[in-house]
This record gives sequence, structure tokens and C-alpha cells, in this order.
Amino acid sequence: MTDATLLSIQVGMPRRMGTPGAEDPQEREWVSGIFKYAVSGPVQLGLRNLAGDAQADLEAHGSVDQAVLFYAAGHYPEWRSRLGKPEMAHGAFGENFTVAGLDEATVCIGDTYVIGTARVQVSQPRAPCWKLSRRNGVPALHLLVQRTGRGGWYARVLQPGVVEAGLPLLLEERPFPQWTVQRVNDVLYRREADPAVRAELATCPLLSPTWRRIFSTSAQDDDAE
Repeated sequence: MTDATLLSIQVGMPRRMGTPGAEDPQEREWVSGIFKYAVSGPVQLGLRNLAGDAQADLEAHGSVDQAVLFYAAGHYPEWRSRLGKPEMAHGAFGENFTVAGLDEATVCIGDTYVIGTARVQVSQPRAPCWKLSRRNGVPALHLLVQRTGRGGWYARVLQPGVVEAGLPLLLEERPFPQWTVQRVNDVLYRREADPAVRAELATCPLLSPTWRRIFSTSAQDDDAE
């Protein structure tokens, strides 16, 4: 149903960066696994990570619903131009999988893809934090990404297996065509403000529990107003 390709795979381990006690907040010490670098050849994809990949903040990242982060290769040309960073390489948005032929407007919650011998299922949009801005040296980049809706999306692993750059992404199932990643982002950031839509999203069984709770709380707040 889709003509999509895994262009590159990026992994990275948490790193400690910056200077302890620096006056400038942009220079202070921080720890993150957002720096991802391309690897070649077959890579094992497990239930929580690719081989050679890990997260620093396991409260915000690292759940089974965030096993692998996807990003659309088609966004890179505009970002390079807009940010004045022609050297920006795949992985600059912290993604594990950079893909061609897919983006937030064409990927839906619950989509199941076969990649190599692995099967993955789209679980939630990615809502970037300040670390994306600091990783790229662009203040407030994460806010710009939130406004554009071009943050990428996470997937859970239904079947561990071996993946490799250059493989196709074969769409096996699409149970919720109405819930594109783009639309879920629009609901989260109130670009689509219908309370009934938030309440409906709170019951979507293949949306990650974290995001279902967000929409459930939001729907309860609407009822209280």
C-alpha cells in the first residue's frame, strides 16, 4: 500500500556534554542520547532499542512504545535551507530511522510495517523537547518543530528482527486511517480544537498509554469548563 524505503539507520549512546557550572544555559552540562550516527549493514532491532542505541532519560524515553523513532527524509531539504545548515545529516533530529515515502500526513497510529525480519507498529507522534534545539545549536528549534508538526513518530516493536538501510517498509495493516500522526499532533496542540475529537483519541487502543492519558485529561478538563 505504500512505496517507502528505509534510507538510513542511526544509533547512539547517552553522552555527557557542556561545562559544569557554566553561566550561559546553552553551555551548561547536560546528558542525552539524542546524538545519533549512521550505521551500515544489518542491525538487530529489539523490543526497546536498536543494537548500539540507548536513551539517557528513561522517564521520558525508552518505553516499549518508543522503541524506534522515525523521521521523514523529505523534511531535510527545507530544514537545511530554513536553518542555514546545508550540512545537516540524517539523524540530526535524533531519529533512528530516516525514511523516504512517508511523513506525518501519510502515517497513521496503529500502522504496522514489516522491515526486514522485524514488524513495528506506529504508537505516537514525537513531541520534541529542548534537547533537540541544543543538539542542533538552534534556540527554540523544538518549538518550531512543534508548530510545523514535523517531529517524526515513534513505533513499538511487535516482532524483533534484523533491519538494514535500503530495505522497503511494507505496510501490513492500517486499522485507524483517520488518525494520521499529523492530525494527532494538531489535536495535541489545539490546532484541531473539537473536544469530542480529544475524547475519541483518548480511547484509541493503539495510541500509546501516555498519549491516551494526555487526551483523557484534556477531555475531562473540557467537561469541567
